[in-house]
Amino acid sequence: MNHGRWSQRVEKIQPFYVMEVINAVKRLEAQGRHIVRLEVGEPDFPTPPPVLAAAHRSLAQDQTRYTAAMGVMELRQAVADWYLRQYRVSVDPSRVVITPGTSGAFLLAFGILLDWGDRVAISDPGYPCYPNMIRLLGGQPVAVAVGPEEHYQLSPESLRPALEQGLKGALITSPSNPTGTLIPDAALEQVIAMVEQEGGRVISDEIYHGITYERRARSALEFSQEVIIINGFSKFFAMTGWRLGWMIVPPSALRHVESLQQNLFISAPTLSQYAALAAFECEDWLRQQIQVFDHNRLYLVAALRDLGFLIPVMPTGAFYVYADASRVLARTGHVDTLTFCHDLLERSGVAVTPGLDFGHHQAGTHLRFSFATTTENVREGISRLGEFLRAALPQDTS
Repeated sequence: MNHGRWSQRVEKIQPFYVMEVINAVKRLEAQGRHIVRLEVGEPDFPTPPPVLAAAHRSLAQDQTRYTAAMGVMELRQAVADWYLRQYRVSVDPSRVVITPGTSGAFLLAFGILLDWGDRVAISDPGYPCYPNMIRLLGGQPVAVAVGPEEHYQLSPESLRPALEQGLKGALITSPSNPTGTLIPDAALEQVIAMVEQEGGRVISDEIYHGITYERRARSALEFSQEVIIINGFSKFFAMTGWRLGWMIVPPSALRHVESLQQNLFISAPTLSQYAALAAFECEDWLRQQIQVFDHNRLYLVAALRDLGFLIPVMPTGAFYVYADASRVLARTGHVDTLTFCHDLLERSGVAVTPGLDFGHHQAGTHLRFSFATTTENVREGISRLGEFLRAALPQDTS
């Protein structure tokens, strides 16, 4: 019996290379190997205790039924209050939508924005889920190659050719995954103005806000009320597994977002919403954890440069270093960073992410290192990486 083939759209969805790394990590750990994990994109510190206590209270009160589709109003108000404190931007809480993770928020954002074939500009390198979700909803991702000269961010100059061919939207991620860079304030303001002038929308992924060093991140809401903001509790608030995000949308989008949320998700997880009410009480404690990341960042960048990696732009946000390994590959004889990552993991027990996960622009010569772990782990990873590189060098037999 011929059951037919699966959707052409889903066949175009690309798996993560890092998942192959993670599967290999689990296999090696099952064999008793100790693996230094510098590939994981989540904070290693625990969910703040007040959040856990709030979750226990919520369970004791049997707050386990569906909430309103747009979320618990107290939490929507708390998010709005956070924007006033952090960015001095007044947000009507009715514009705040609580979502099942930022992934849910992106599906809603692309769902209300895109018709078949609509084009959305994304940076290359960039987060691999963006093009997959755009394709799934019938849109066309337009990869814009960005480099160190523009902080690996969309700029007016890099965006202009794509904009001239027509865009329904442009996606900004600041701080960026995988590069850890922030978009310059002037570029953020200009990109928003350019896209809106042509009738498009800017989606601003601000999930790494709060995890910045040297300067604060600016919200796109400081420059326009017509942008779509995506953020959540996974990164700064250390609530990855709680699967809770939010979006802030223009008033004209509210009816569409509510309808889509009702049909796709009904509502965000109830327990997570009530627990997250306590997250905003923990900002001082969370910032102390970020200080450890800052120490790791400075050490890791300096150590990688000493080992021959090129890092032309200092990461000032998130917890990633995006390193050019071209000189290292030439020394070790690896054809690309995918094979390099495989050998590094198998031989030295260090897991890092190949650049091929993050686009096409020079992806084969780049690696992403995560420093969202203990300083001890970062130092051990560098020690093993150094030994791996020394062992890979041709031996002098004279």
